[in-house]
Amino acid sequence: MKHFFNRRETIVTEALDGLLRTIGAGDLARLDGYPEIKVVLRADWDKTNVSVVSGGGAGHEPSHAGFVGKGMLTAAVSGEIFASPSVEAVLAAIRAVTGPAGCLLIVKNYTGDRLNFGLAAEKARAEGFRVEMVIVADDIALPDIAQPRGVAGTLFVHKISGHLSEAGHDLADIAAAARAAAKDIVSLGMSLSSCSIPGQPHEDRFGENNGELGLGIHGEPGVERIAVQSADRLVAIMAERLAARLDPAACHALLINNLGSVPPLEMSLVANAVLASPLAKTIKLTIGPGPLMTALNMNGFSLSLIRLDAVREKALLAPVGPHAWMPAKPVVSPSVVPIAKPAAEGAARKPSQDARTRRLVAAICERLIALEGTLNGLDAKAGDGDTGSTVATGARSVLERLDTLPLADPAATLGAVGDILSASMGGSSGVLLSIFFTAAAQALDGGANVAKALLAGLERMTFYGGAEVGDRTMIDALEPALKALDAGGLEEAATAARRGAEATSAMDRAKAGRSAYVGSKLQGVVDPGAYAVAEAFAAAAALLAAA
Repeated sequence: MKHFFNRRETIVTEALDGLLRTIGAGDLARLDGYPEIKVVLRADWDKTNVSVVSGGGAGHEPSHAGFVGKGMLTAAVSGEIFASPSVEAVLAAIRAVTGPAGCLLIVKNYTGDRLNFGLAAEKARAEGFRVEMVIVADDIALPDIAQPRGVAGTLFVHKISGHLSEAGHDLADIAAAARAAAKDIVSLGMSLSSCSIPGQPHEDRFGENNGELGLGIHGEPGVERIAVQSADRLVAIMAERLAARLDPAACHALLINNLGSVPPLEMSLVANAVLASPLAKTIKLTIGPGPLMTALNMNGFSLSLIRLDAVREKALLAPVGPHAWMPAKPVVSPSVVPIAKPAAEGAARKPSQDARTRRLVAAICERLIALEGTLNGLDAKAGDGDTGSTVATGARSVLERLDTLPLADPAATLGAVGDILSASMGGSSGVLLSIFFTAAAQALDGGANVAKALLAGLERMTFYGGAEVGDRTMIDALEPALKALDAGGLEEAATAARRGAEATSAMDRAKAGRSAYVGSKLQGVVDPGAYAVAEAFAAAAALLAAA
């Protein structure tokens, strides 16, 4: 795996300094003592209230330093990647932020964290500090284990304790609330890959079609290997196991945590799946989805829930200083706004008949449908071989709707054809032709004659599409045809279109459209779009001559 870093020995200190350089002037600071002492603390802390200190190994960013600030942590102590901070580092943090009100340590249930934070607490007490320690063990992946891991649910305890400290509660009350909250949290993770540590060899233990349920935030194996399947099904498995540990009569807050590298698109999909599952019946507040306690670049997510009461709900909803924290939000159903209908759609688009216009539209469409194979053959030499099918699809759609077109109103007819092509043809050609007919309809409605209106449509088409004469596209036939139509008549336009289309066979390189990627293989091949335009004008001219 590839990573952005300088040296393994300095990756954590450089990352912490990067946080401090970008967090905002005067908000945070760090203790002197790099690299052994890695402590980020509130720069505005005056030791009046109970300090709230947490931390652990690096690699879980934005935890823990990202949550230092008003209303959350007073200080965060970092170790190296996935390694507990030293006793001396924790003790330095306690000394730096603790006054007579005391200090609460919040520790995830890992042996190294328990021991190092625990010994630091004992030493601090020996120095006269009032210190309480709360251990969070929220992971339910291993139901029979005596010491469950502390994972992302720990953030609920950070938030609740920080709020109570900010409100001026004493140490005993905050510690009791934190311990009670920790007992009411459940978490479970799922990942499709393990994580890789910068500077260390990486071998993904996962098979191509496997993920793991219940793996830890340091990449340690999950409780079981699980086949990759739909997100709805994976979430359903997790929701079922989490629900078995919850009080179905209680309300809960849900934290949806990105473990590192799940794209935001997929995280939102996961959130939707959770909130559409039976588990949603008990969820009142959501936090996330987003990266809150990561495992470096793990392609996974975790779900954490805490039972709510009035105090916890107020604490979770309270605003905080750290930007990394994602505010809790009430669960709401998607709001749907009715689609606005076109203002002038009514009378202007009512079906009407005009025999001459009907014959013209039918003749052009029938000619283009008959050319499906020919156009596909030309396109197969220059693109992906579907121009004939695309054009024929559009033509058939227009023919099928002949009886619904406002044929007595030329402007409305052009607009209706533009709408039909945008819906039926697909790809860039459908959009370009829709722009052409829509803009021409507007110009015709504004008083321009047919030729000028079609030229106005061409101008808009080339503006948005970017192609010009000489670029080997339909423009090579359409532009000279419309200019000839404006200057002379339909026969002249058909002749100009044919010449323009034939000219494309001498162009060895396209400068626009998909053919632009083919290079010099186009010599002697007429552009299929230009050929279709020439045939359309030829059909119209033949109809006029026969009239």
